[in-house]
Amino acid sequence: MDTGYVTLSRQSGLMREMQIVANNVANAATTGYRQEGLIFSEHVAALNGQPALSMSGATAHNTSMLQGALGETGGRLDLAIEGAGFFLLDTPQGDRLTRAGSFTTNAEGELVNPDGLRVLDAGGAPIFVPPDATDLSVAADGTMSAGGRPLAQIGLYLPVEPMAMIREGGVLFRSEAGVEPSEAGRIVQGFLENSNVNAIGQVARMIEVQRAYELGQSFLDSENERLREAMKTLIK
Repeated sequence: MDTGYVTLSRQSGLMREMQIVANNVANAATTGYRQEGLIFSEHVAALNGQPALSMSGATAHNTSMLQGALGETGGRLDLAIEGAGFFLLDTPQGDRLTRAGSFTTNAEGELVNPDGLRVLDAGGAPIFVPPDATDLSVAADGTMSAGGRPLAQIGLYLPVEPMAMIREGGVLFRSEAGVEPSEAGRIVQGFLENSNVNAIGQVARMIEVQRAYELGQSFLDSENERLREAMKTLIK
């Protein structure tokens, strides 16, 4: 039975990894998406008073912060970040970080993302874009200007604890430890950052995980058959 517990713990982790890998593949073309991985660790536990068993645990997630390729769109409110940093969005649940910079304006003239969430400036306030600002430009430091007149500075932020970020809604991240200004990144107008998913690598990993899961399932089936034969022998 001990080997069964160990194998089941591995199967559970492989199933979670398959879900994560499949989600990465599905978002390979999503603007600003960051590839996610699963971290396996050893979990030692004693079961039913028996000596402790070494089982695998897979509860920690790892988010890749590699730069995604920048694709030119020409959109005046399409913004990409080159280097470290995130845009900060105002959501009903609180501030959220994102690398997806496909923005527009709402009925009030505020800069928002496709879901209507307001983009915040360097001071944490909403950004107003005048409706007659036809020659709108955004500098590398986030300064938005129209007709040579500065309007606002789009904020670039970093999580205080990068490893503690929690993914929400695909391209949104929550930083419970708070955020701080980023001086390491630059904004590029007329571009969007593509997903940083390595699609070929993720498909290859999906095949590896599937084979590992099938091998574990085969072992469990064999172990179940062995126990059934042992029980039959004892009953006789």
